[in-house]
Amino acid sequence: MAGNAKVKASELRVGETREQVVVEDLSRTQIVQYASGSGDFNPIHHDEVFATKAAGYPSVFAHGMLTMGLTGKLVTDWLGDGVLTSYGVRFVRQVWPGDTLTATGEVVSITPEGDVELSLVTKNQQGEAVVTGEARARLPN
Repeated sequence: MAGNAKVKASELRVGETREQVVVEDLSRTQIVQYASGSGDFNPIHHDEVFATKAAGYPSVFAHGMLTMGLTGKLVTDWLGDGVLTSYGVRFVRQVWPGDTLTATGEVVSITPEGDVELSLVTKNQQGEAVVTGEARARLPN
């Protein structure tokens, strides 16, 4: 199989969906751990006083790229590692400490060569989209 594919393209159907909780009760510690791993120490993500007093937000909030990475977990858990050919998202809404995020992917198209396109949306516990996007993968047939 291509990369470490978990499924074959022939096993998928257009319109098929997969849903997965990618984080429950996101903690401030997880946000700071992401800051450390990414090197992005913008104070709006870890400094409560700066985020609320200087920047005017109700709290610190997660990095957009953390949310993108969490959304990608759905894709790799479903299709496998090393199979993505493109992945892009749009950040729709901020993600706050305490949020639980659920990602949903839908198969949009499948080519005879095994190229699969997914549409993606990740929502918070209120059902509000925080990320939308798409992913493409090359899978064995």
